[in-house]
Amino acid sequence: MQDLVRDWRMSPALVSGDHVFLTGFNGCPVDGPPSANPVAQMRVAFDTVTEVLAAGGLGWGDVVDMTSFHVGLRDHLEAFKAVRADYVQDPYPAWTAIEVAGFAIDGVCVELKIVARLPDGMA
Repeated sequence: MQDLVRDWRMSPALVSGDHVFLTGFNGCPVDGPPSANPVAQMRVAFDTVTEVLAAGGLGWGDVVDMTSFHVGLRDHLEAFKAVRADYVQDPYPAWTAIEVAGFAIDGVCVELKIVARLPDGMA
């Protein structure tokens, strides 16, 4: 995560009021190029978000809004919904899925933008 701060000059997450805004996390692992398998990329993105949430004492039950960005949305929407179901919890967050032409890193096909709400007493 330190590469985000050093190289991109952005925080993995930032608290504002009673919400936490996460940087967009894509399917590219920190130690190598993205997998050619969209499901593997989806899991990398969700696992990275899980790690950032946990670092702040939060989990998927605290997520109130998710925006997912996709190259080839129609091609892998059903797979994305299945992976997403392994992570999101009731009450389910609001969700918008957006088709994009591409990302800064070649081969990436998915990115997640997350907003979480701090539990009472954490703000």
